[in-house]
Amino acid sequence: MAASGLQTFITPYRAEDSEKLVLQMKNGLSSLRYRPAEHKRLQAVIDAERLECDLIGQKVQKTCCAAKATTESSLLRQHRQVWSRECPRLQKAKQQAEDALQDFLEKIEPNSANTGLFSLQEYELSLMREREGFRRATMEPVQQLRDELRLRLYEGLQQPPSEHLGHLEAVKMQIKTMRNHQEVIIAQLHEEQQDTEEEIGSLYLQKYFCSSSDILVNFDKVPREVLDADCPYPELKESLIQAFQSMSESYRSRLQSLQEQLQNTDRFCGWCSDDHHLFQFVESMYTQEIPRHRALCMDMLQRLFPGKTRQELVEHERLWDSQRFTLTQLKVVTQQWQRDLEELLARALATLQEAKDAHLKELQLHRDRRHQQEICLHLREKLQQWRAQQEEVAKLEAAVAARQQEEEKVKLKREKEKEDAVRMQHKEKVRQFYLTQLKRREALERREEERLAALRSVMEEQARRDRQRVQLRADMLLRRQEERGELELERQREEQARQNRLEALKKQVEVVAEADPVRMTANTKAWSSRVLDKEYQKPLYSLNTYTDTQARLLIFCLKDYKNYLCDYFLQVLHL
Repeated sequence: MAASGLQTFITPYRAEDSEKLVLQMKNGLSSLRYRPAEHKRLQAVIDAERLECDLIGQKVQKTCCAAKATTESSLLRQHRQVWSRECPRLQKAKQQAEDALQDFLEKIEPNSANTGLFSLQEYELSLMREREGFRRATMEPVQQLRDELRLRLYEGLQQPPSEHLGHLEAVKMQIKTMRNHQEVIIAQLHEEQQDTEEEIGSLYLQKYFCSSSDILVNFDKVPREVLDADCPYPELKESLIQAFQSMSESYRSRLQSLQEQLQNTDRFCGWCSDDHHLFQFVESMYTQEIPRHRALCMDMLQRLFPGKTRQELVEHERLWDSQRFTLTQLKVVTQQWQRDLEELLARALATLQEAKDAHLKELQLHRDRRHQQEICLHLREKLQQWRAQQEEVAKLEAAVAARQQEEEKVKLKREKEKEDAVRMQHKEKVRQFYLTQLKRREALERREEERLAALRSVMEEQARRDRQRVQLRADMLLRRQEERGELELERQREEQARQNRLEALKKQVEVVAEADPVRMTANTKAWSSRVLDKEYQKPLYSLNTYTDTQARLLIFCLKDYKNYLCDYFLQVLHL
């Protein structure tokens, strides 16, 4: 026997604990507080919990997959929105580029230096003919094949399954053959594109285009307007030339440093030209006006360049931003130099013009002074003659003024008399006008009173008609109410008759039972059976213990052995 089993079997015995010993023998050596472990039930619970955890994990995984799919669909939808907005801009830019190229080709004049450029127009026409022929040779057969395959698939669906599978295999082989043929055509087109690019590069078209990285400015050149200007002051002209040279020197150092920065960096930032141009296009497509443009741009770049990491893309973006910033600075510095040069040239020309004007004014002033001295002598003689004439004129004017004053007084008197006569005529006309207005007002009042009386009579007649109409409406409403009341009484009478018929039918089919007072006061069978069950559940004997658990166990045992108990033991139980 094991040590644990031996410890449970050996029990301390006391004479006063005989009742406890009997209880332990009855219930077993183990305590009632402990239960044996149910391994099968616990294993089933663990399996159920594990299955539930697996289901939860599957749900979480499905949720994560759904979230990823939702995020992917949202990103694709946003990319489509950006592309739908970018397509019109690209089409417009394409049209502008084609127009600019057409204008460039039209402006080219034939000469011995650029015969290749002059032949570009003829080359354009040949390219258009080749493009149309290529479309007829490649695109139209593909479209015809697509329509034919659709028709064959539709006809194959109406055939038995075995023949339909063979039909599908033939269609797949034909599609695969056409795809291989298209891949060969695309490879040939790519080779022709490279050859065309090399041919265009051999035409030396770079001299017709101005790149922002090849900005060359002639700082040593002083404007011809300043050098050829006729300045009466040589020191002023020399100072202006020095100002132009100092300004050019300050801008030369800045532009040289920026051009050195551009020369030290690669034009395509370490990538090939195609990848760099594609990177520029994607970055220009996702502008700052688009929400989450940074995340969308990086997502599109990772889709287009799956072989490059995010860090490489960010580093390339940083290099491109630095190069673009340097180009912008170079352009801004050049524009500033041109603006400052124009301003300095305008100020220099204005200064030279002012110097010329000042020199001309000095010469004119010297000539004017000499001329003024001659004029002063001549004017002094004329002044004396003029004073004598003025004295004579003053005397004559005084006599004429006295004579004119007398004539003016007579004229004023006559005009006053005429004005008095005219004023009297005006007063009479005003009085006649007021009388006429008064008569018109009285006639108007009489007409208005007559009109008012006529309107009142019409309104009284209308009121009488309205009262008659209201009375007629009231009588009609009263008649309608009486008719509705009669209809309601008729409906009630019909309802009462229907109820009476129903009562008569109920009396015909109702059940008549005899009175049974004994049955009414006696107990039911259910009640009797419930009382009997309670009697069966009552204990045979009552025991007073700390808990009723042991008493119930003992009573159930005594019920089994009640035939073997003596009277003395029954009396002890009753105590």
